[in-house]
Amino acid sequence: MTAAAIESRIRAAAPAAGLVVFILAFWQFFVTWREVPRWLLPSPLDIAAAFVDSADLMGYHIPVTLLVMAAGFTISLLLGTTVATVCHLFGPVRRAVYPLLVTSQSVPFIIIAPLLVIWFGFGLAPKLVLVTLVCAFPITVTFLEGLRSADHEALDLLRSMGASRWDQFRLVQLPPALAALAAGAKIAATYAVIGALIAEWLGASRGLGVFLIRSMNSFRADRALAAIVIVILIALTAWATIELLTRWAMPWRAHL
Repeated sequence: MTAAAIESRIRAAAPAAGLVVFILAFWQFFVTWREVPRWLLPSPLDIAAAFVDSADLMGYHIPVTLLVMAAGFTISLLLGTTVATVCHLFGPVRRAVYPLLVTSQSVPFIIIAPLLVIWFGFGLAPKLVLVTLVCAFPITVTFLEGLRSADHEALDLLRSMGASRWDQFRLVQLPPALAALAAGAKIAATYAVIGALIAEWLGASRGLGVFLIRSMNSFRADRALAAIVIVILIALTAWATIELLTRWAMPWRAHL
């Protein structure tokens, strides 16, 4: 990355960074000025102190959440792309499955989660199922729409040249689908964090969701907010990782 590109990125991020600094400064000023109790609304400095005091404890919980998040996201990536490909290749399957996919999003996952615990117990399985369900929809829909957005004139040209269906898929339909998949994967990666937390709230002994619930039950708002900051950082890291992988795999998109 050139110096000009780095400078451009810094300039683009400056307004958001300035707003965050302003909010934190005002937050610290307000809490100090009004003498708000720490258990009700801790100051940014209190949250930073909670990071230091709870570093070992959060380090015990974070790996479990990362494992559930990564495994569920990977399963949803494989499942979503497979379902989207089958739906694209077979019209009757698409007409049967697609309405069910859309309808599934009308059911809050917080309601489904207790049923998963009843069906699969308190182990890893219900957590993976929940994260997979949360992440599969954006991956499936974006990949399917990407496949359907292929250049029809290019497809007609390949057909006229006697290209096989696999060549049509590989050369014309797959490239735009991968670009769409990258966008869906970034959305799904942030959903994976939420799904992992919900799953851990319902019956786990380790994980950031467990740490968050225990902190709130003990009126440790500083620890709870520290955990929320960690969750945000995990989601942003996942988003940035997929963005970097996309730029590496599809370098031409960096200029779009």
